[in-house]
Amino acid sequence: QVQLVESGGGLVQAGGSLRLSCAASGRTLSNYAMGWFRQAPGKECEFVASISMTAGRVYLADSVKGRFTVSRDNAKSTVYLQMNSLKPEDTAAYYCAGVWGYGSVLTPPRTIPEFNSWGQGTQVTVSS
Repeated sequence: QVQLVESGGGLVQAGGSLRLSCAASGRTLSNYAMGWFRQAPGKECEFVASISMTAGRVYLADSVKGRFTVSRDNAKSTVYLQMNSLKPEDTAAYYCAGVWGYGSVLTPPRTIPEFNSWGQGTQVTVSS
């Protein structure tokens, strides 16, 4: 399986921006559909965004549409989550996830069971 390492989290004021990165190693990232999830304390892990193998298709949770974008650079084996207009309710640990061979013509996966590789997470804290 691919190894995933997130970075870019931190503390930011409401209205600010952060860009998370997910660096992949061990496998060719272009063979993986990728996603981002988050988990706030005391809450269930929730889907944030996903992107197909060739970046031709993306899917965003309603709660982040218009504020977050997901992208990937397969040459750099990295997936990004650009987060703008951050709100305190965006505070959570953010996790990168991947699944091998999920067809590019399909809408990218967006449920936890569909992914089989996970990073260790990076914390995002948005202050009001």
